[in-house]
Amino acid sequence: MENDLSIAQKIQLTHIKNIADQLEIAEDDLMYFGKYKAKIPLHYINEEKVQKSNLILVSAMSPTPAGEGKTTCSIGIAQAMNKIGKKTTVVLREPSLGPVFGMKGGAAGGGYSQVLPMEDINMHFTGDFAAIEKANNLLATVIDNNIQNKKNTLNIDPRTVIWKRVMDMNDRSLRNIVSGLGGKGNGVPREAGFNITAASEIMAILCLVNNRSELKEKLGNIYIGNTYEGKPVFARDLKAHGAMAALLKDAILPNLVQTIEKTPAIIHGGPFANIAQGTNTIIATKMGLSLSDYVVTEAGFGFDLGGEKFLDIKCRMAGFVPRCVVIVATIRALKYHGGVDLADLKTENVQAVKDGFVNLKKHLENARLFGIPAVVAINRFVTDTDAEIQAVIEQCKAIGFHADSIEIWAKGGDGAINLAKEIAHIVDNNQHQTYQPLYSTEASIENKINTIATNVYGAKSVEYGAKAKADLRVIKKLKLGHLCVCIAKTQKSFSDDQDKKGAPEGFVLNVREIEIAAGAGFVVPVTGEIMRMPGLPEIPSAEHIDIDEEGNITGLF
Repeated sequence: MENDLSIAQKIQLTHIKNIADQLEIAEDDLMYFGKYKAKIPLHYINEEKVQKSNLILVSAMSPTPAGEGKTTCSIGIAQAMNKIGKKTTVVLREPSLGPVFGMKGGAAGGGYSQVLPMEDINMHFTGDFAAIEKANNLLATVIDNNIQNKKNTLNIDPRTVIWKRVMDMNDRSLRNIVSGLGGKGNGVPREAGFNITAASEIMAILCLVNNRSELKEKLGNIYIGNTYEGKPVFARDLKAHGAMAALLKDAILPNLVQTIEKTPAIIHGGPFANIAQGTNTIIATKMGLSLSDYVVTEAGFGFDLGGEKFLDIKCRMAGFVPRCVVIVATIRALKYHGGVDLADLKTENVQAVKDGFVNLKKHLENARLFGIPAVVAINRFVTDTDAEIQAVIEQCKAIGFHADSIEIWAKGGDGAINLAKEIAHIVDNNQHQTYQPLYSTEASIENKINTIATNVYGAKSVEYGAKAKADLRVIKKLKLGHLCVCIAKTQKSFSDDQDKKGAPEGFVLNVREIEIAAGAGFVVPVTGEIMRMPGLPEIPSAEHIDIDEEGNITGLF
């Protein structure tokens, strides 16, 4: 039986200059990474064209261990849009090595709806993650050096330093550490820790800037702690932001690759949506909108996480107005949220599909909160029955939403032609959008959190732990109440309890702490037991990955 890797390896890729030619990018302007990857210079962004082109957001219902294939659907829909004559580019996030070697897998799609070369994309790619990691950790070393220095010092109180180091790997042992041990020459001992690179503020900043000058400004706005006198210290005070921006010189350029069907694909930035903002870069999205008439992009995990953050954070900062939202659903996810065990998801159960529909319904209702039309893409698997598919279509129709079954894993773009036509119809006939963010930046941080919790998640209230209350006082003291909120929450449930399936109501959202990301333009309320440095599963995917003497990778997926 074919798998994603075997399908990808049998495809004859075209030289990336041919993909660039589709977008009218001059060959001499490309920064090559071999024959099949290249970076695009920023001067190809055309702000006037950005406003005229059409942005389509792909999100999903709450994910399950079975997987829903949102990235695969994004790629398949983009391929289908091109097949019906709509000049379309797919714009995606870069995969993190954490999931690649962990449990979730990569982010290159699947079957005949993949971006290629999938091995490179999933492992190192063009070095953007490495550059982000280095820029982040440079600031950490400058902080510790300033604390150690007795002459050229800002008098930073090490007890107040909130800046963490990062690495692109799931390493739970680094969540909380003590640094500076081993005597005076090794620094001042203090509690510290690591986040995964995808959740770093540097990643968020890279994803939310428009150019290099804005990048440097936002890097300078990073809050790291206080002096002994209580004065706040920012990265600009340490004169670190220039060097950090220099390390990101090439990382700020979006990456051009291709799908299996030679649809242009721009891949750039890779934050998770459960512990970060979950969207690709503003620059990549603007590049796609500048070079094509339609852009299909995705936001991580379910609409309650990636979708909300895309619309409340990214679109607000970039001025984007999405024309349509696609919510990906699967029969097995619906059955899972309807109470069926993982082992029984392949067995027909129309009633469980109907019972689990409450989860999909809530995500669709959330899309309506933002005033954007939505459709449902039922990502069909071989075990799904016609009766189960029809049950979803009928339930969607009953609440005013169009739903289509798609087969993009097996058929590529051909498997989503009908859905592509429906999306094009909505986009082309609904140019006067009523989109607006869910909250005003003028509202308090507590009000913003409450608005998301009660409206999007379905919570009855929000409770703050002692650390979170102290963090709120710091935010007010720093006069950062105008920032957006980027809630860190389990992706498995609308609540902060991963075991609450379906669409729970009347629960309390528990905020245990609030991280400050002033450079990125938001704060991060951390809820429940979610961690900003994941751990590996009992049997990590790394155990199955290997390489032969010719350099062929096996076991990736």
